[in-house]
Amino acid sequence: MSEKSELLMALEQIEKDKKIRKEDILAVIENALVSAYKKHVGKNVNVEAKVDTDTGEMGASVIKIVTKDVVNPLLEISVQEAKKLGQSSEVGAEVRIPLDTQDFSRIAAQTAKQVIVQKIRESERDSLYEEMKEKVGQIINGVIYRIANKNIIVDLGKTEAILPASEQVFKEKFNVGQHIRAVITKVEKNSKGPGTVLSRASTELVKRLFELEVPEIYEKVVEIVNVVREPGMRTKVAVLSRNPKVDPVGACVGIKGARVKPIIDELRGERIDLVPFSIDPAKYIAGALSPAKVVSVILLSEEDKKAEVMVADDMLSLAIGKNGHNVRLAAKLTGWHIDVKSEGQKKLESEERAEKQTEALEQLEGIGEKTIAILVQAGFSDIERLTQLTVDDLTTLPGIGPKTAEKIIEAAKKKKA
Repeated sequence: MSEKSELLMALEQIEKDKKIRKEDILAVIENALVSAYKKHVGKNVNVEAKVDTDTGEMGASVIKIVTKDVVNPLLEISVQEAKKLGQSSEVGAEVRIPLDTQDFSRIAAQTAKQVIVQKIRESERDSLYEEMKEKVGQIINGVIYRIANKNIIVDLGKTEAILPASEQVFKEKFNVGQHIRAVITKVEKNSKGPGTVLSRASTELVKRLFELEVPEIYEKVVEIVNVVREPGMRTKVAVLSRNPKVDPVGACVGIKGARVKPIIDELRGERIDLVPFSIDPAKYIAGALSPAKVVSVILLSEEDKKAEVMVADDMLSLAIGKNGHNVRLAAKLTGWHIDVKSEGQKKLESEERAEKQTEALEQLEGIGEKTIAILVQAGFSDIERLTQLTVDDLTTLPGIGPKTAEKIIEAAKKKKA
């Protein structure tokens, strides 16, 4: 087997292994031959090089133009010289003069080798970049091999990745040589290969962990609607079942917590609240405040998405959470502004409000305490409003007759004036 056919076999192997087209490598070799010859004799020559795609044989020629009077012998040839070479002697014709490539093929081979090695590296980098780019959003395993300026450099086998300090969880401590799992958040192309960025603080990590541990989520029977997280503290996950026979929270927790426990362990003990998603905002808000039990939810404004939640006195601190993180996460999960109050606080507010209303009505001339109590209880404590009521409006209240009603309206108008 000839050396030249071995060259083609080698190129075919590179094409197969490195995904670099054989034609591209042949073009590199041809350009290297041209470049080497120009270094050999000077750059002001017109050289053409070809590699036979069947045999691998290399050939090169100097191209000159036939002219009557030769001014530049590097680019021109006389009619007589062209005739001697047995080629066209017509003025303006191109003449190809074969070259002995042995004189400069060694330089060409070195140049071609350098370019091919560079192309292989570029191809490997591009291939690795595309491979890593497809893994954005996925969990990856690696080994920590360096920590620089609080950034953790992770060996992924084929390449390395960075876990920036901003994507780490404040409670977690890692050492060189330790195995680590993280989610790929970004892949950028750079001169050294793909710049892969990892995260341990991302909500995507929680989503992917649930997909790994809960078959119903992977199979899309149970859907993760939303995830909010204060890394290292607490995560809330809203889940929805596409099958009425499947309890979404139960599916995620597993028997005796068998499914959720490995996720909590991976997150180093971070608390996870699984919340059943509901299109009923009140029901959704109540669930989002888990683990606190909610007494009632009042939607104050659907337009501004404001809600007031009442809990038992002993549930208030649990509902709000340490540094307010539980109610804050519930608000982020549902998209509602949530004001949490205890039953004691609500009772006190009601008493204070009733006291103020009573004080306002006591200013009305000739209205007794019993009548004031009836008005306060019915919500008719605003003097402005009382001026706009009719006798019929007030006589609907127990214990208030027409004469008393007239007296109330007259006193309200007098006070307003």
